[in-house]
Amino acid sequence: MGWNHPDISLEEMMKLIEGFVDILVLASGYQSSGLLARWDSDNIKRAFQWALFFENVFRRLSSLDVYQESIQELDAALSEMTSHPSFPQGLADLSSVTLRRARSFLSEHLLHNFPLRDLHLRAVITAIVEMDLSDLSQPEHDCLNAYLNNLTLQSRICMRDTSTSSPDLTPTVQTEKSGTDNFTKIALHELFRRQSSVSCVSVIEEGLDVLSNAMRHSSRTDSVSSLFREQMNHETVPALLRSADALVDVVTWNRWKSRALSYFLDKRTIRMVSGASLIFSDANAQWQKLFGQLHISEKSSKNDLHQAIELLLLGSIASRWNCIIEHLMSASYDSVTISKQYHVLANSVFEISQSSHQIEEIKKSKEGGILDYLMGLLGGQIHLLWKSSPALAAVSLPFWPTLFRLYLSEIEIQFKGKPSMIRCCSCIQDTNEHKDCELAERIWCLYIFHVCRSQIINGACGA
Repeated sequence: MGWNHPDISLEEMMKLIEGFVDILVLASGYQSSGLLARWDSDNIKRAFQWALFFENVFRRLSSLDVYQESIQELDAALSEMTSHPSFPQGLADLSSVTLRRARSFLSEHLLHNFPLRDLHLRAVITAIVEMDLSDLSQPEHDCLNAYLNNLTLQSRICMRDTSTSSPDLTPTVQTEKSGTDNFTKIALHELFRRQSSVSCVSVIEEGLDVLSNAMRHSSRTDSVSSLFREQMNHETVPALLRSADALVDVVTWNRWKSRALSYFLDKRTIRMVSGASLIFSDANAQWQKLFGQLHISEKSSKNDLHQAIELLLLGSIASRWNCIIEHLMSASYDSVTISKQYHVLANSVFEISQSSHQIEEIKKSKEGGILDYLMGLLGGQIHLLWKSSPALAAVSLPFWPTLFRLYLSEIEIQFKGKPSMIRCCSCIQDTNEHKDCELAERIWCLYIFHVCRSQIINGACGA
């Protein structure tokens, strides 16, 4: 039988829903141009009236057996609409069930996704209070006192509910009875959920700060470092350890490890890798179009270019993030000289895919697509990678053999003191061994991630 509503056709209903989708997109905070969407109380009231219309229509349809096939056909049409590549992914779960609680769905977007500025919050509160007072003015003579009494009761209930459940467990799908809820109750529910979520994020950020600071200060102080080196020069220390090919001392080793962990655990890095995960979750053509619109090239401002390179590198390792942190945390001191580490890397002890078949497989992967785009962005200017964290370059580049070989070639040039566009240390000029400089740190990072644990390249996380 299909759609059989007597007052409106399926095509007309879908057009109304498409209009509501536009409202939800604006409620999420941004216009299609990328500018902030600005809401006043009158527009918020109109949006809620549309939401209430859909609630009433779909609650009635779902309550009558004669309309069950209509609901099924509508859900099929909604599924086709939401599966379109250009449809907003944040609304991909739109269905007849969602529309039965359209006011709550609208509140979620108005109060959770929007940068909650004072003006916006004031407009939402003004709108819901005016709508509820208008509804109370008919049955109640003293509508203001009736509203305040309801508000007090609802606040207590919301505070009790949010104090006994996490944000993830707080119910978002309302029951049929919720159709009788006033606008204030719905908005209060979402505001308390937002407050609970923000509190959880704050606790996580505080814990991350503690851990990050601990990593920064975990290496010994400069005085201890000086004492260690003085002991290394003592006559009782074997001559081999005092030679130019000296071992990486424990202090330097710990400082490099702490610096790498500090970078990966920094709040800025966490935000960037989260953003990278979202950006690169889309099809390659979509995110490449986004980057193309930014017009980033070597002629761009240095800050923009370096941030774009960092974002691409983080995107290539986002799926292995936990694995990388676990490996770095578990890495223990290894008494191997920088010179030996360099020669191990130069001889490619660990596997680097080289067959055309393997390279094609890598190109088809998400990570390969990202690093292939990075290759084009660099345009052969491999020195631009030296602005990135040594640990980030070490863990991301070996996944892409061509880029990794270029990076190793630059390390070789630096290691042997050949002419280069950049010079990160003066060890060669000072006739010193590379053992406590940026180049040594970059070699160490590559060694730690890909000789001590080559499985990291493939995302393997063993015990």
